[in-house]
Amino acid sequence: MTVDDLLGRCNFPPPGSLVRCGVSGGADSSALLALAVAGGCAVTAVHVDHGLREGSDREARRVAVLAERFGAAFESHTARVEPGPNLEARARAARYAVLGDECLVGHTADDQAESVLLALIRGSGPAGLAGADPARRPILGLRRAETVALCAELGIVPVDDPSNAESRFRRNRVRNELLPLLADIADRDIVPILCRTATLHGELAEVTASLALAVDPTDCAVLRSLPRPIAGEAIRRWWRTETATDAPPDGASVDRVLSVARGEAVACELPGGWRVARSRQRLRLVAPVGSVSD
Repeated sequence: MTVDDLLGRCNFPPPGSLVRCGVSGGADSSALLALAVAGGCAVTAVHVDHGLREGSDREARRVAVLAERFGAAFESHTARVEPGPNLEARARAARYAVLGDECLVGHTADDQAESVLLALIRGSGPAGLAGADPARRPILGLRRAETVALCAELGIVPVDDPSNAESRFRRNRVRNELLPLLADIADRDIVPILCRTATLHGELAEVTASLALAVDPTDCAVLRSLPRPIAGEAIRRWWRTETATDAPPDGASVDRVLSVARGEAVACELPGGWRVARSRQRLRLVAPVGSVSD
């Protein structure tokens, strides 16, 4: 397995582009760094330490050495996350807050398959089943086994994160239990199928989002006349704009808003203390009491 074997299946920016790559030191992110440099990008490797396990500071030093080997710049950041509920999600949010929206990350096709299954477990619609956005994931067409093989070929010893084997994290159970079971039932490699599912749902979500752009989500008559997927997307877009958050309301919340639009309720409560009320066939989003927008 060589760099040239894999680079043609990656989607890096043009040579000479300045890119930041999130590098934890694991096989996937180490391969991301090596491939980005091989693709001619001017790379900065960014390491984020959550301080969740002893010796995590040494991992930053290993990434610094790796970056120097490949001629990349290096940044080290600390984003402390305290142990407790939703640890995986909180650590991911803290990491992305440091990395920023433009930073490339080393997710593979196996990660995409896991994301689709997790979205299915949550009951997500097309946007969730589309999985991870490929725009900042240039090695999404590669398999995890290939990044491991590339590291071996290049003499890179990846950082071993013991938490990847802990069954208390749902993604680990999907990776280590559910995916092998599905492959056994299907009698084939299920990852490409799930990635294809993500692509199809991504295309569907794009069409729905495009149609929803022309919708006034405060007009009850308009919402009543539309298919639910388009009306729901218009409501989610309204929510994101008004609340300045990327986290969309869940399906049950959208249903409550639509019930108000249909006249089945005068108002409804939404997550975070927000409220939707109807007056003269128009909807308005009411901020939580005591908020800046209130």
